[in-house]
Amino acid sequence: MPHSSLTRRRMIAIAATALGATMLGGVRGARADQPLGWQGTALGAHASIAIYHPDRAVAERLIAQCVAMVRQLEQQFSLYRPDSAICELNRSGLLIGPDPQMVALLRASRQFAELTNGAFDPTVQPLWRLYQDHFAAERPDPDGPSQPALADALARVGHDGLRVGTDRVALMKRGAAITLNGIAQGFATDRVAELLRDAGLSTTLIDIGEIRALGARPDGRPWRVGLDDATQPGALTGTIDLVDRAVATSAGAGFRFDDSGRFTHLFDPATGRSPALYRSVSVIAPTATEADALSTAFSLLPPARIKAIMDRRPNVEARIVGADGEPVVLAA
Repeated sequence: MPHSSLTRRRMIAIAATALGATMLGGVRGARADQPLGWQGTALGAHASIAIYHPDRAVAERLIAQCVAMVRQLEQQFSLYRPDSAICELNRSGLLIGPDPQMVALLRASRQFAELTNGAFDPTVQPLWRLYQDHFAAERPDPDGPSQPALADALARVGHDGLRVGTDRVALMKRGAAITLNGIAQGFATDRVAELLRDAGLSTTLIDIGEIRALGARPDGRPWRVGLDDATQPGALTGTIDLVDRAVATSAGAGFRFDDSGRFTHLFDPATGRSPALYRSVSVIAPTATEADALSTAFSLLPPARIKAIMDRRPNVEARIVGADGEPVVLAA
């Protein structure tokens, strides 16, 4: 899971310039039955919030609060910022007095790692570094890093080596490092959703890397969301209806280290390779955090293991497109 701006796995950052432009012309609507829309960017990607509220000033204040929250989360989770908490943890292996949001997200990451038997693992950052360095070299071996180099990186991977407490976070393996790019977008989306719900909003659609709906549309109809086709920009594999639910999609095509696409940002923590089991995996769940983490994990698992996890999470659905372009049907 890389930290390139080209991939779906991006940490959230809404620039102050985008906020300024939005406040001047991006917030629109004046009646309760019309959305007060905000549009901005998240590290070059589109992000939006649709608020149904009759008071423009209140909507603008809420948007400003959402942006401020996202910037605070970026200070914790962004691999782009050398002064972020996650970068400090990766440098030193220790984080003293961690922010409560960092603790909450790392604990959620551990829970999903255990639920998926390690298919979701926040400690795969050494694999990202390995493949980045390998394919950045002159005339890299198209078959990827050597087996000894891969084994060395895998020795640093494992969620069992991540210790999370309210007073400190520690990486127990030498050379270990974490990435939260497979869950942080969902977490940030949920935090924005909670902020807006606490402010009294009950009809809102939030798209900040992942999509979450608060309630239904004002007329009672569900929010309709398109699922992107990973292989055809602008095309859809289908649509889903959301009411008080979230959706996240993972696809190996989101980022490729090599031209052939054999090595992508979706690493199997057990092998260090990128299995091309599916073109895309979309997960619908009560929260964007869960949808985000499970869409990552399901991309690495055969249907039988996905079904076993879904049996334990009855509020979770999966829409999967196989490597051959055909849908993978999983019984509810």
